[in-house]
Amino acid sequence: MGNLYDYYAATGDTQAIALSEDEDVAGPADPFGLIGLKGVMPHGILGIVESCLTGRSEEQVEADPRFCELVSEDNEDGPWLVSLTDTLRDALAEATPDRLLEAATAWTRTEDGADQDPELMADFLERLAGLARDAGPQRGLYCRMSL
Repeated sequence: MGNLYDYYAATGDTQAIALSEDEDVAGPADPFGLIGLKGVMPHGILGIVESCLTGRSEEQVEADPRFCELVSEDNEDGPWLVSLTDTLRDALAEATPDRLLEAATAWTRTEDGADQDPELMADFLERLAGLARDAGPQRGLYCRMSL
């Protein structure tokens, strides 16, 4: 069994934590839609994707205080909840399928993405973009990571 990464939207950190801690369902009980994907770690992927979609350097993206910021308590055994940037949310919401494939292809040219299929990554990004569009500016995006 690998790590699990569940992406969802919430009105803020408090709601994101509450959704993440909901034990009644497998993964967060997100009323706005959940994209549960195994093996898509935000730290190694979304910085490159955001950089490609926005034209900002990876260093600028990673300097954003909301880039994969730990929102939940730092529990050694997890789960862990991190925020995604509003810049990424907005860029995903506006991106065309061609731009998402371009960003996915850029990631597959990195060490972390080597030997990965850009079409599969583009499919993930298209679903994440749908979540971003649904979230709109009223909600932020989060990733819940668990073992």
